[in-house]
Amino acid sequence: MKRFFLAAITAILFIIISCNGASSNDPKVVLSKFFEALSKNDMATAKNLSTAESKSLLDLIEMAMNTDSTEMDKFDISKMQFGKTIIEGDKATVPVTETTSGENMQYTLKKEKGAWKVAFDKNSIMSMGMDKMKEEGVNVADSITNVLDQLKNIDTDSLKKTMQQGINTMDSAGKVLKKLQ
Repeated sequence: MKRFFLAAITAILFIIISCNGASSNDPKVVLSKFFEALSKNDMATAKNLSTAESKSLLDLIEMAMNTDSTEMDKFDISKMQFGKTIIEGDKATVPVTETTSGENMQYTLKKEKGAWKVAFDKNSIMSMGMDKMKEEGVNVADSITNVLDQLKNIDTDSLKKTMQQGINTMDSAGKVLKKLQ
């Protein structure tokens, strides 16, 4: 009886470890679980499935969720079609099509400590945006030149004042969050 019990526990542990290992070795599975976690407002799981660099952006998303959780509906995996994963060393790209709108995005995953993690940081998001602009036929260099031209005409004193107000608002929000913890 003890041997049977020991064999059963060993088999269960093997299955659990195998399932967890398989999910971290398949970028598409990790990305799917990441979107599922976001759609359920499960930020702890989403953060666990993302790169260390993604923490600050996910913290902002979490703050936004506390005010309006309807935004998370856009991560509904039942409305997503995952394309073929392309793996190049410690980087993977998974194309995702949102089936309702037909919008395509290329999501990047990176290996961290031997497991695939979703790169949901500002650099990855910026790269996705640049790719989307190119796809739409927007000349990124011309767009940047136009923005720089507009920046030349900005009243720096007004900008400095506005930025200070933003910093003060963020400080106040941080204090409120600390009180809530």
